Amino acid sequence: MDAMINSEASQETLYTEIKSFFDSAPPLRDAPDISRKLDEFLKWNSVSPGSERGSRIVCVTSGGTTVPLEQRCVRYIDNFSSGHRGAASTEYFLKAGYSVIFLYRRGTCQPYCRSLPDDPLLECFESASDSNIQVRQLHSEAVKRAISEHNVAVAKGLLLKLPFTTIFEYLQILQLIALSMRSLGAHAMFYLAAAVSDFYVPWESMAEHKIQSGSGPLDMRLVQVPKMLSVLRKEWVPMAFCISFKLETDSKILLEKADMALTKYRMHVVVANELSTRKEEVVVVTSSGKFSVRRDKTQAGADVESPLIELLVEKHSAYIEDSKS
Repeated sequence: MDAMINSEASQETLYTEIKSFFDSAPPLRDAPDISRKLDEFLKWNSVSPGSERGSRIVCVTSGGTTVPLEQRCVRYIDNFSSGHRGAASTEYFLKAGYSVIFLYRRGTCQPYCRSLPDDPLLECFESASDSNIQVRQLHSEAVKRAISEHNVAVAKGLLLKLPFTTIFEYLQILQLIALSMRSLGAHAMFYLAAAVSDFYVPWESMAEHKIQSGSGPLDMRLVQVPKMLSVLRKEWVPMAFCISFKLETDSKILLEKADMALTKYRMHVVVANELSTRKEEVVVVTSSGKFSVRRDKTQAGADVESPLIELLVEKHSAYIEDSKS
């Protein structure tokens, strides 16, 4: 009885913290435009009546969120996430027949651009004359493939890209996406690969203007970002298939932390990855067991995302079938 009371009190505290976060966050710019794009995309990709397979839509989050230190932001806290996993996974989801909402950090890796150099504009193109630009021969096939595959996905209405920068933008847009996808039931998937900040400065606590370095040492209090995974699963999209990620630098605690996240947030899958080996191997943690997924080192250009998405698609298929019974 005491445990139940404590659990209810903890849940109520979480909801209060979440409400406080959204109430105090700066208004989301272009919210009506984002809602319009989501509505059009979901209508276009909605489940067709009588369809055996039905349309599957996945929200892939990618890249890291920033934590502004001033309202007119000059300084911010960031993390190292490049968005590579989210971008690569988006490609494989599209190949698997999913429609994808790609919620990505501005300036991070994009789908179909992984084979291009770090500065594609300057490295892939050259001046052919005073008025003409052409693709360098060395990169011609990669550029052609990237443009072609990206344009096909967008033209067919299978890929919607929504950018964010700050923790405030990310969580507000994620909420919009989740509430929009609620009606999809088990056909919806959330692949939460973004590196979300754990701490932030509440908007009302921020300095309005640039913090002056002449003021001496900087003393600033960071507040913990409310854990949205619980409310995502319980309130926003209770029937969606949800995958979160757990990154640790200490392999000794990785699987324990992944197990805890699986139970605490009621995830269907937690992808556990250790910092130094994350591009070679991940562990897929579910209630039925743990599965190691490795990059095929015998194949040139192979990555870990290909077999990972293949496994997750299988598990999503099983989840959809189970939801019918």
